[in-house]
Amino acid sequence: MPFNSIISRTDAAALIPEDSSREILKSLPETSIVMQLARRLTDMGTAQRRLPIMNALATAYFVTGDTGLKQTSEISWANKYIDAEELAVIVPISEAVLDDNAFDIWAEVRPALIEAFGVAIDQAVLYGTNIPASWTTNLGAAGLVALSTAAGNTVSAAAYTDLYEALLGETAAGVSGSLGLLEADGYMATGHVADTTMKRKLRNVRDADGNPIFRTNMQDSTRYDLDGAPIMFPTNGAIVAATALVVSGQWNQLVYAMRQDITYKVLDQAVITDGAGNIIYNLAQQDMVALRAVMRLGFALPNPINRMQQVAASRAPFAVLTA
Repeated sequence: MPFNSIISRTDAAALIPEDSSREILKSLPETSIVMQLARRLTDMGTAQRRLPIMNALATAYFVTGDTGLKQTSEISWANKYIDAEELAVIVPISEAVLDDNAFDIWAEVRPALIEAFGVAIDQAVLYGTNIPASWTTNLGAAGLVALSTAAGNTVSAAAYTDLYEALLGETAAGVSGSLGLLEADGYMATGHVADTTMKRKLRNVRDADGNPIFRTNMQDSTRYDLDGAPIMFPTNGAIVAATALVVSGQWNQLVYAMRQDITYKVLDQAVITDGAGNIIYNLAQQDMVALRAVMRLGFALPNPINRMQQVAASRAPFAVLTA
């Protein structure tokens, strides 16, 4: 883990500082594909929120004859939780570098922090990269892609005639494409997240006459969608093509809540250490300052029982297309 990164004089060719706070939250969903698509709940008042979900469905029975006995049924609920975890970063810089610059250096740093926070969130939720321990219970130990795989909602494009069949149709033997697997679990796709290489792959899907299937008007800008749901192509590295080409899902089933808005604090008397406690920077002694950005939020995938798929381990509101 890096503890000795610093903005050098070379890194900051020209800028100047200004203390500010609580701005990243407004822009963060623009860089985090997961936050754009997931459903935001009201802000959390404590570090944990309980989400009761139904985990047993009622059954009704026909009565035999005029005096037949009416049967009983049970409905039960289970608790799911959203746990707020902290996401943070510290950016140190020499005061001399700040003094020698003519522009607002923190104004240049903030967009980079927005992108970094968005990437960290997307990779944790999708792939379990550096995922907080509490989220492994809420989302699965390795994120949504692994959860979909465990539920059997993963298909390889190589096993199908073309991408249209792999995504929207089924093989001649009746093997469903990725959206069919999602629908078999009782969910409907509201959006898709795809690797950028999928744009050219989709442009290359043609009908029997050689006409592109996914574009109907050469005069309008191309809008990519599958079965009426939009496809998004993030450029922040959130999608790893080797693991998933397209992640499709009913994204309102993925929920998140904020516990603490992103805040900034400019440090000038702190000591920065590595994981072993070794001092890397002594800000006061080395005439340095550092910008600290902190936020707390939580994600959860309640995945309640439904009539289409009542086995929790086989049910997921997401499906994945791989190479």
